[in-house]
Amino acid sequence: MALVKIASVDELQPGQMKRVRVEDADVALYNVGGRFYATSDLCTHAVASLTEGTLDGPVVTCPKHGGRFDVRTGAAVHLPAFSPLRTYEVHVRDGGIWIDADDL
Repeated sequence: MALVKIASVDELQPGQMKRVRVEDADVALYNVGGRFYATSDLCTHAVASLTEGTLDGPVVTCPKHGGRFDVRTGAAVHLPAFSPLRTYEVHVRDGGIWIDADDL
């Protein structure tokens, strides 16, 4: 496991999200009620950055066509999206947010 720090805990308040570039991948990082989740930032329905959309609780809405995903599981929960997002296990320690670069 090759953990890489992608953000600090204090960078994201509950209800916020941000895009982070890790190696050659764009990762979307979310704070849902104080818990952190990470998915691919690219909508599986159309080429669009999810972090340019909206986050309502655990559901991110794509800005392009309104597809929705549960960021906790990556599941598509509203059409036109039907394929799940790639998710990444998040590790929080020493004030940092880390993911396994081997999973990218």
